[in-house]
Amino acid sequence: MKKMKDVIVGCSHMGAGLAMNLQAKGHEITIIDRQEDAFKKLPSTFHGQTIVGFGIDKEVLECANIFMADAVVTCTESDETNALLARIAKNEYLVPRVIARIYNPRKAAIYQSFGIQTISPIVWGIQRVSELLSYNQLDSVWVPENGNVEMIRIETPTLLIGRPLSSLRSVGEIKVVTIARNNKAFIPVSGTVLEAHDVLYIVVATTAISKLKAMFGLE
Repeated sequence: MKKMKDVIVGCSHMGAGLAMNLQAKGHEITIIDRQEDAFKKLPSTFHGQTIVGFGIDKEVLECANIFMADAVVTCTESDETNALLARIAKNEYLVPRVIARIYNPRKAAIYQSFGIQTISPIVWGIQRVSELLSYNQLDSVWVPENGNVEMIRIETPTLLIGRPLSSLRSVGEIKVVTIARNNKAFIPVSGTVLEAHDVLYIVVATTAISKLKAMFGLE
């Protein structure tokens, strides 16, 4: 099976962490930074290629074999640099997957309109905090057009901690489809034991909302 070849521009904490995460998944990593000291963020177990230079320099990009890259991620400290690099990778080198980290949410929306896929730590952080503060109640995250069912998320209430998932199931009405635990999501089985701070994603028939609330002690 062909290994993914990724080029990361910017050995920030995000860049270094991403490099190690992708390396663990079997990807071949090349990381570029204009400061050689930046590579000290990489642990000794990193075995990819490091290149000192400016990411917008075509000679540097071609030294990184960008024309063979499956993906490019730009995560320097400059939104403008990240966006420019993303456009170069996408339009000039035809890299299949290009992602730019953009701090300014307004700029992120503009760059997305240019066809650049962006991630914004600020937007993500706002959404994540809002989510965490709303998990103590039933929080509807998806409703289909017909409105007969909806997906609810909620943090496991104290009264259900230590109980098996089967205690929350009602055939044809209520089903826990995903649990997020310690920043990882998984599909549970009936014997899965609920833990404190688990975030449950539940598909429920609208006619069974009251029953679900009763199970969680919200009525």
